[in-house]
Amino acid sequence: MSYVKPSDLITTMIDAGESKVFMSTRDTVLRAAMAGALLSLAAAFAVTVSVTTGIPLAGAILFPVGFILLYLLGYDLLTGVFVLTPLALLDKRPGVTVRGVLRNWGLVFVGNFIGAFTVALLMAVVVTYGFAIPPNEVGVAIGHIGEGRTLGYAEHGAAGMLTLFVRGMLCNWMVSIGVAGAMIAKDVPGKVIVMWMPIMLFFFMGFEHSIVNMFLFPSGLLLGGEFTILDYLVWNEIPTVLGNLVGGLLFTALPLYVTHARTKAPSNAAGNLELPAGGDVARTETGIRH
Repeated sequence: MSYVKPSDLITTMIDAGESKVFMSTRDTVLRAAMAGALLSLAAAFAVTVSVTTGIPLAGAILFPVGFILLYLLGYDLLTGVFVLTPLALLDKRPGVTVRGVLRNWGLVFVGNFIGAFTVALLMAVVVTYGFAIPPNEVGVAIGHIGEGRTLGYAEHGAAGMLTLFVRGMLCNWMVSIGVAGAMIAKDVPGKVIVMWMPIMLFFFMGFEHSIVNMFLFPSGLLLGGEFTILDYLVWNEIPTVLGNLVGGLLFTALPLYVTHARTKAPSNAAGNLELPAGGDVARTETGIRH
C-alpha cells in the first residue's frame, strides 16, 4: 500500500477537521445519520454472528466492515470529529472557532443518533416479526447487553463510573487510530487493513463506543431490556461520550500534533493539499474557498 508519512498525515487530518467545521448543516447531519446507521447495522451483524456461532471473536473480526464502509463513503462519526476538528482549532486555521467545533459536534451527535435509532427500530421489527412475537435469541442477547452495561456499572458505584469512562477513553484511542488509518494509506486495500485492526480490537475488548451504544441501548429498551432511559444516559451514554472525547484527544490528536505538526518544516505547498473524501474546503493561493 502507498504509505503517508506521519508529518503529512497530520496535515491531512487538520485539513479534514477544518472542512468539517465549515460543512453545511444539511450535509453534516445527513452524513452523520448514514454513519450511525451503517455502524449500527454492523453492530447488529456482529451480535448475530456471535450469538449464532457462539464465538464472540468471529463477531469482532467482522464488525469493522461497517466502520470501513462509512469512512470510505465520507460519512462522519462523533468519535472521529472529536479528534479532527480540534486539530484545526489547535492549528489556528482561519475561521475555525470553539463555537464552530462545538456546532459540528452537536450536529454529528444528532445525526449519529438518528441513524442509530432508525436501525434499532428496524432491527427490533426484524427480530420480533413486527413486535408480533417475543424477540429471538439475537434480540434477547441485545437486551441483556443493555442491562449489563448500565446496571452492571451502577452496581459498582463510583468504581463502575470510572471503569465506564476509562473504557470510553480506550475505545476512542483505537477508533481514532482507525480514522487516521483511513488517511494513512492511499489505496483502498491499505485503508481497509489499517482501519480493520484497531476497530476489531476495541469491539472484542468490550470498550465503550458512544455511537454503537446509541444502537444497542435503544434496541435493548425496545426488546424488553430491564433498564431505563435514565440508566442508559447516566450509566453509559454521557460518561462514554466524555471518555471518547478525552481518549481521542489525549492519545491520538495531541501526540500527533505535538510531535509532527509543530515540528514539521514550513511548506509553500499548503495551498494544494488533497482532502480526504467528504472534504468541503478548497484551498487556493489566496485563502479558503467554501
